[in-house]
Amino acid sequence: MIRVVLPTHLRTLAGVRGEVSVEVDGPVTQGSVLDAVEARFPMLVGTMRDRRTGKRRPLVRFFACEEDLSHEDPDAELPQAVATGEEPYLIVGAMAGG
Repeated sequence: MIRVVLPTHLRTLAGVRGEVSVEVDGPVTQGSVLDAVEARFPMLVGTMRDRRTGKRRPLVRFFACEEDLSHEDPDAELPQAVATGEEPYLIVGAMAGG
Protein backbone atom coordinates (compact mmCIF):
# COMPACT_ATOMS: atom_id res chain seq x y z
CA MET A 1 0.00 0.00 0.00
CA ILE A 2 1.17 3.49 -0.86
CA ARG A 3 0.61 6.12 1.82
CA VAL A 4 -0.53 9.48 0.45
CA VAL A 5 -0.85 12.73 2.39
CA LEU A 6 -3.33 15.13 0.82
CA PRO A 7 -3.58 18.85 1.60
CA THR A 8 -6.48 19.87 3.84
CA HIS A 9 -8.70 21.19 1.04
CA LEU A 10 -8.41 17.92 -0.92
CA ARG A 11 -9.02 15.81 2.20
CA THR A 12 -12.19 17.85 2.78
CA LEU A 13 -13.30 17.37 -0.83
CA ALA A 14 -12.61 13.62 -0.62
CA GLY A 15 -14.28 13.34 2.79
CA VAL A 16 -11.26 11.77 4.51
CA ARG A 17 -9.13 12.51 7.53
CA GLY A 18 -5.40 11.98 7.74
CA GLU A 19 -3.43 10.14 5.12
CA VAL A 20 -4.97 7.72 2.64
CA SER A 21 -3.63 4.45 1.29
CA VAL A 22 -3.88 3.28 -2.30
CA GLU A 23 -2.88 0.13 -4.13
CA VAL A 24 -0.74 0.48 -7.24
CA ASP A 25 -0.38 -2.32 -9.79
CA GLY A 26 2.95 -2.26 -11.58
CA PRO A 27 5.69 0.31 -11.14
CA VAL A 28 5.16 2.88 -8.40
CA THR A 29 5.46 6.22 -10.19
CA GLN A 30 3.99 9.63 -9.53
CA GLY A 31 1.56 9.01 -12.37
CA SER A 32 0.44 5.61 -11.11
CA VAL A 33 -0.03 6.91 -7.56
CA LEU A 34 -2.09 9.87 -8.78
CA ASP A 35 -4.11 7.52 -11.02
CA ALA A 36 -4.84 5.33 -7.98
CA VAL A 37 -5.82 8.32 -5.82
CA GLU A 38 -8.16 9.63 -8.55
CA ALA A 39 -9.68 6.17 -9.06
CA ARG A 40 -10.41 5.83 -5.35
CA PHE A 41 -11.57 9.44 -4.98
CA PRO A 42 -13.10 10.47 -8.35
CA MET A 43 -14.05 13.88 -6.94
CA LEU A 44 -10.32 14.72 -6.98
CA VAL A 45 -9.96 14.27 -10.76
CA GLY A 46 -8.71 17.56 -12.15
CA THR A 47 -7.62 18.99 -8.80
CA MET A 48 -3.99 17.81 -8.85
CA ARG A 49 -3.50 17.44 -12.61
CA ASP A 50 -5.15 19.11 -15.56
CA ARG A 51 -7.92 16.82 -16.85
CA ARG A 52 -6.99 17.36 -20.49
CA THR A 53 -3.20 17.37 -20.44
CA GLY A 54 -2.48 15.37 -17.29
CA LYS A 55 0.12 17.95 -16.23
CA ARG A 56 0.56 19.06 -12.64
CA ARG A 57 -1.56 22.03 -11.61
CA PRO A 58 0.60 25.14 -11.00
CA LEU A 59 -0.12 25.43 -7.27
CA VAL A 60 0.30 21.74 -6.47
CA ARG A 61 3.64 20.25 -5.43
CA PHE A 62 4.70 16.61 -4.97
CA PHE A 63 7.25 15.43 -2.40
CA ALA A 64 8.74 12.11 -1.34
CA CYS A 65 11.58 11.36 1.08
CA GLU A 66 12.12 15.10 1.64
CA GLU A 67 12.65 15.75 -2.08
CA ASP A 68 10.56 17.98 -4.33
CA LEU A 69 9.45 15.79 -7.24
CA SER A 70 7.11 18.36 -8.76
CA HIS A 71 9.16 18.80 -11.93
CA GLU A 72 10.21 15.16 -12.33
CA ASP A 73 8.91 12.88 -15.07
CA PRO A 74 5.54 11.43 -13.92
CA ASP A 75 6.70 8.01 -15.20
CA ALA A 76 9.88 7.97 -13.10
CA GLU A 77 9.72 5.45 -10.28
CA LEU A 78 9.27 6.81 -6.76
CA PRO A 79 11.82 6.00 -4.03
CA GLN A 80 11.68 2.48 -2.61
CA ALA A 81 10.66 3.84 0.82
CA VAL A 82 7.45 5.20 -0.76
CA ALA A 83 6.80 2.00 -2.73
CA THR A 84 7.05 -0.09 0.46
CA GLY A 85 4.89 2.26 2.53
CA GLU A 86 7.74 3.30 4.84
CA GLU A 87 7.47 6.92 3.73
CA PRO A 88 4.40 8.79 2.46
CA TYR A 89 3.96 10.52 -0.88
CA LEU A 90 3.06 14.13 -0.11
CA ILE A 91 0.76 16.28 -2.21
CA VAL A 92 1.05 19.90 -1.11
CA GLY A 93 -0.95 22.96 -2.06
CA ALA A 94 1.61 25.69 -2.73
CA MET A 95 1.13 29.20 -1.35
CA ALA A 96 0.88 32.20 -3.63
CA GLY A 97 0.44 35.89 -3.17
CA GLY A 98 2.22 38.45 -1.11
